Amino acid sequence: MKPDYLPISRADMSRRGWNQCDFVYVCGDAYVDHPSFGHAIISRLLESHGYKVGIIAQPDWKDQKSIAVLGRPRLGFLVSAGNMDSMVNHYSVSKKQRSEDAYTPGGVMGRRPDYATVVYCNLIRSVYKDSPIVIGGIEASLRRLAHYDYWSDRLKRSILLDSQADLISYGMGERSMIEIADALDSGIHIKDITFVDGTVYRTKSLETVYDYELLPDYQELLGDRREYARSFFTQYQNTDPFTGRRLAEPYGGQVYVVQNPPAKPLNQEEMDRVYDLPYMRNYHPSYEDQGGIPAIREVKFSLISNRGCFGACSFCALTFHQGRIIQTRSHESLLKEAELFKEEPDFKGYIHDVGGPTANFRYPACGKQTTKGACKNRQCLFPEPCKNLKADHGDYLELLRKLRALPKVKKVFIRSGIRFDYVLADPGRTFLRELCEHHVSGQLKVAPEHVADPVLKRMGKPENQVYRRFVREYNEMNQKLGKKQYLVPYLMSSHPGSTMKEAVELAEYLRDLGYMPEQVQDFYPTPSTISTCMYYTGYDCRTMEKVYVPTNPHEKAMQRALIQYRNPKNYDLVAEALRLAGRTDLIGFGRKCLIRPKDGNPYGRRDKRTGTGSFDGGKESKEPRGKGSRNLRGVQTAEKDRGTGRQEKTGKKKKTIRNVHKKKG
Repeated sequence: MKPDYLPISRADMSRRGWNQCDFVYVCGDAYVDHPSFGHAIISRLLESHGYKVGIIAQPDWKDQKSIAVLGRPRLGFLVSAGNMDSMVNHYSVSKKQRSEDAYTPGGVMGRRPDYATVVYCNLIRSVYKDSPIVIGGIEASLRRLAHYDYWSDRLKRSILLDSQADLISYGMGERSMIEIADALDSGIHIKDITFVDGTVYRTKSLETVYDYELLPDYQELLGDRREYARSFFTQYQNTDPFTGRRLAEPYGGQVYVVQNPPAKPLNQEEMDRVYDLPYMRNYHPSYEDQGGIPAIREVKFSLISNRGCFGACSFCALTFHQGRIIQTRSHESLLKEAELFKEEPDFKGYIHDVGGPTANFRYPACGKQTTKGACKNRQCLFPEPCKNLKADHGDYLELLRKLRALPKVKKVFIRSGIRFDYVLADPGRTFLRELCEHHVSGQLKVAPEHVADPVLKRMGKPENQVYRRFVREYNEMNQKLGKKQYLVPYLMSSHPGSTMKEAVELAEYLRDLGYMPEQVQDFYPTPSTISTCMYYTGYDCRTMEKVYVPTNPHEKAMQRALIQYRNPKNYDLVAEALRLAGRTDLIGFGRKCLIRPKDGNPYGRRDKRTGTGSFDGGKESKEPRGKGSRNLRGVQTAEKDRGTGRQEKTGKKKKTIRNVHKKKG
């Protein structure tokens, strides 16, 4: 049968000759039949095992009829909030509503509810009281046990309890969903499916649960944040499919939420089968008149080559969701998918990305991980690369070369990010050379995140000297190749451990580079990360050391403003931050100053006779403006550098800001 979209209506079911679906998948995203979308992978995988799956995308949660459009499924409902946590999808870190939802037709905001998984499940329960419900996706996966919820500013129960669902399929879900489907199809009641790895269930008694570790009661966690930090670290240490134990979390002795060990990672053959399924590779045609789905643009001509990440940054949820063991697709599978690009009328010869969570991870960190798992109490790259780390880009290089050689492929880019410390750990520099020569489009995005080592330590990132070394080698390589290519660093403000002192240190670093980021990521406390645990408890759960946490919105605004100190709108915040940090030496006309004194106008007025100025009666600066300093509008006056593509609006004019990572590390 010719591939087609899965049914979204009774009419679609009739065309297939179906009277009833086996499963109905309810999703907070619009229906996009592409392997970058979780609902597409799970529904197509179930289809390949003989199950009939229908899709209800973005139902009206205020209307019971919206959940009944496909009727009662034979085996149950599958529910996901979508590719993002619905609260992250809706709100910025300042808790302001976003203006666009990239996973909705036309980018329209408001087509899904807050806490979508819970709302959809309760809607289903109001119509089909006894139908099995299995929840999954990033929202359910990261809220599977007690978790801090930033938007309500409180510790919440497991989403399993609030949603009234029967099971959580956490992580990537391919193994667990097929096991659950086969169990239901064989007649096993949903309440008795307690044996599947990668799932969470609830029970009134632990009498039949074996080999588990008992976590503190939810009421204890509410009363003691230190206790929550310890409990969270126990969860963190049990995310490995080979060494992870079963965990039981009590709720007042009335009910227990039990997390089974994670599902085993997919081998390469299994990964290939998942990505070789008959996806339509686009959004459902019913969305065309509404403007399509914006999220497809970046992924339509991108290749997912791996899963998992052993980088284990503290602020990243990948350890909880995909795990630390790298899983890869074969070259043949990726080349086959790349060949499909050429059949698309809008393919221009550019493959936008070849990667995953971290593009340049194509092997497990070491040989033992595929059979014995990742180490519980040791990281692969932090604080420095493990002596057992296998740093080798050979397979990735071979893959990129094959893709570059395909007819009609003009360029293969790497946009999903690379680990620069892993590049440096590789004894050769062939990858760095070919990266610069073939796979950078003028700018390479990297994520040092910060420059102050005390903050980097809390982030789980390498020391700043490692990044400086990479900058130096990257610039030297581009110079050898005769290319003008630059680094665009991702930076984060207000991460736990960042006092005003470290925030000023970051601003000084940017001053020395002559670079101001157009966008700054303020630390966002999303569920189930070590950094979020620090934010809520004030403790680093790995060591139980106390951590300074900037939580006051005004202080966070000051730290963010320091990164963009040249923006005129940030002047007052920057000045206040420098006063609080005891760094008024950075207010003046000197080459090292961040801002000018304020004396009658927003940027002060220098005395033409003496060349001095003042800030609220503070210490005068007699150092004249030096070469390369900034004009009154905060824009660098140096010569424009072509190829950066980064511009800052300054009144009616636009001036390009050069990225002087080229200058020096």
